[in-house]
Amino acid sequence: MPQLITEISEPTPEQFRCEIIPNGEPVVIRRLVKNWPIVQHALNNPLAFCRYLMQFDRGQDFNTAIGPASTGGKIFYNSDMSGLNCRFEQKKLEASLRFLLDNINENPAPLLAIQSIQVPSFLTGLEHELPMPLVPANTEARIWIGGKTTVAAHYDPSENIACCIAGRRQFTLLRPDQISNLYVGPFEFTPSGTTVSMVDFDNPDYKKFPRFKHAEKATYSTLLEPGDAIYIPYLWWHHVKALDGINALMNYWWGSNAEQHCDPRHALLMSMMAMSNMPAHHKSAWQSMFTHYAFSQAHDVSYIHEARRGILGRFEPEMLRGVKQAIVKALSRSL
Repeated sequence: MPQLITEISEPTPEQFRCEIIPNGEPVVIRRLVKNWPIVQHALNNPLAFCRYLMQFDRGQDFNTAIGPASTGGKIFYNSDMSGLNCRFEQKKLEASLRFLLDNINENPAPLLAIQSIQVPSFLTGLEHELPMPLVPANTEARIWIGGKTTVAAHYDPSENIACCIAGRRQFTLLRPDQISNLYVGPFEFTPSGTTVSMVDFDNPDYKKFPRFKHAEKATYSTLLEPGDAIYIPYLWWHHVKALDGINALMNYWWGSNAEQHCDPRHALLMSMMAMSNMPAHHKSAWQSMFTHYAFSQAHDVSYIHEARRGILGRFEPEMLRGVKQAIVKALSRSL
C-alpha cells in the first residue's frame, strides 16, 4: 500500500523556506489556495470556471496535446515508440474549453491537455489573483488544463508547488533513488521534455518490469481536491492522474538549473558517454572521485594558496568562463 504524504496546516513563508524545503520530503497543504477566485468558480461548476478563465484570454494559441479516446487520456509513446500517441497543436483557449465541456461526461473521452502555460504572458492579469507567498518573488505561475488525463511518472529539476484548482488529482510520488526500479525511457525523445517511467502505474506489467514491485512498496500517494496544494521536492518522481472531466492545475517551479552554474543533466550525459565502456574497477575509481569532488558537502582546500585554488575555490565569473571554454574545446575535438 502507498504511504500517505504528510499533511500540514498552511505554513508561514519562513517555515516553508527554512524547515520544509531543507527536509526534502513532500507535503500536502490542504486548502492553501481555496480562496483564490478561480478555485471558487471551479467549485461552483465547470462552466463557471471556464467563463472566469476566458476573462483573461488574449486570443493567443496555447500548446495543446490532442489524441483519440483510445489513448485513455495518457500522454505517452505509441506502440513501437516511433512517435507519440497524440499530437501537439497550437489551439485557442476558447475552442479547447468548449471541447472539454462537450466531452465532460465521455468515458473515455478524447485526449485534450493544455500544457504548462505561462499565466502572465497568456492570461494576463490572472496572476494578480493568485497570491502565493511561499515561493520566491517573481516565480511564474503556470497553468495546466485538461480532461481525465494521466502524466507518466517523471521528475522536475526544480522545487515545485502544484495547486489543484479544478477537479481532483491523484499524485503518486517516489524518491529519486527509486530510478532503477522505474524503467526510465530514452533521454533523446520524451513525451514532455523530461524522461519518463515506461511502467503503466495503473496496470503494471510485472513480467516486463519486475523491479517495479520494489518501487510500489516505496510510493507516496495523495488525492488533491480543488484548493489543495502539494510540495514536490527537487527531482522527486511524480505520476499525476486527473480524475474529472475538467481539471486544472496551477504550479510554480523555482530553484531550477537555470539558477546554477550549469545544468547537471549535461554533466550526467557527459559522464555516461565517458564511462559507459570502462572496466568496473575504473568506474569504481571514478566513483570515488565524483563522491569527493561533486557530492561531498565540503572538502578541505585550505592547504592550497587561495589565489591558486581555481575551481576548488570560489566560483568567480572569470574562472567559470575559462572552465566552460575548456570543456567546449575538449568536446569539439571529440566530434
